[in-house]
Amino acid sequence: MDEASLSDHLRDQLRRLCGAVGTGAAEPLELLESLLGPAGQQPLSAPPPWPSNVADDHSPVEFSVAFSPTEPPTVRILGETLGAPPGRLANMLATQRFLDTHAHRAGLSTSRLDSVRDLFATRDPQGVFALWCSLVFRNGRRPEFKVYLNPELRGVDRAPSLVSEALHRLGLGRSYQAMLDYGIRPGELGHRDRLTFFALDLHDSTQARVKLYLTHHDVQVRDVVRAAGVVDDADASRLAEFCAIAGGDRTRFVGLPLVGSYTLVEGVDRPVGYSLYVPIRGYVDDDEEAYDRVVAVLDRYGFDRAVLDRALAAVARRPLRDGVGLIPHLSLRLGAPRPGVTVYLSAEAYQVRPPARHRFSLDGATLTTPTGRTGAGHP
Repeated sequence: MDEASLSDHLRDQLRRLCGAVGTGAAEPLELLESLLGPAGQQPLSAPPPWPSNVADDHSPVEFSVAFSPTEPPTVRILGETLGAPPGRLANMLATQRFLDTHAHRAGLSTSRLDSVRDLFATRDPQGVFALWCSLVFRNGRRPEFKVYLNPELRGVDRAPSLVSEALHRLGLGRSYQAMLDYGIRPGELGHRDRLTFFALDLHDSTQARVKLYLTHHDVQVRDVVRAAGVVDDADASRLAEFCAIAGGDRTRFVGLPLVGSYTLVEGVDRPVGYSLYVPIRGYVDDDEEAYDRVVAVLDRYGFDRAVLDRALAAVARRPLRDGVGLIPHLSLRLGAPRPGVTVYLSAEAYQVRPPARHRFSLDGATLTTPTGRTGAGHP
């Protein structure tokens, strides 16, 4: 019998995940295969060909299900196309070729990306990635594409000026300054508060967005509540409540960082939307505990937990209590264009992290430490 490949594993999960939320699977499966490229044919028994930062186990794909009060649940994929051989520059070019291949057929608009492309182009990209792609599958609609660019690919210290120039070209300079005024703790830009993702929707509709992500290390809930205050529709009490449920009543997150994202649109001088991403895997013992917290959030905001149960059954290959990280993140979306909740699901193609209770010795000394992304969490 032929050995299972990475593509076999991920396609099987995606097929079942689309079925779990009632989305047709044919086009998502085709796009997934193209996104994976040659890396998809690698056997699962082989180590990851590249330490992709998309997921803790270096799978180049992460799934998510977005819940919204105005439409059915949505399946999404975040992915990195690997070069042959893989490397930061090779991966960036391979992901760009994937986008170019599908631009015409999918009706993508790259005009805004083209206007800032040179700022994010270098022969020696730094950081954990250079270019990622997100695919969104809504019921009865064409797939939507989004790109994630790394503001730190020329160095952490150059990220603020790079983002400033990019947003100036896009006519969003005032929104950027307003975001900085609220979102950055005094003296922490480039330190505990870092610009980690610059995302663009590849379409021209009125809802096309630019999203800017801030990663907050060693952060208190009051800090992210203040960061969200620049958005008119960001309810501070709802955000604090979400942190309490997802974070197990913590008021300070000193492990894996929280990530906030701002939605920017033309013609408005302030961000119109805010999302907070909690790396829930860093604050639970196992996925059973993570599941209980996610259910509490879904129940609080009126979403059907049965969809979550079906989605987990689609991707999981183990009992929830036997590992941690199957549910890596949980996010709350506030303001335009689609408020709601997103649950992220790891493919766990290469590894299952043991429960936290198995990673500590009897005297409390840490035996192994969790790995994690500096910019965890994606829309």
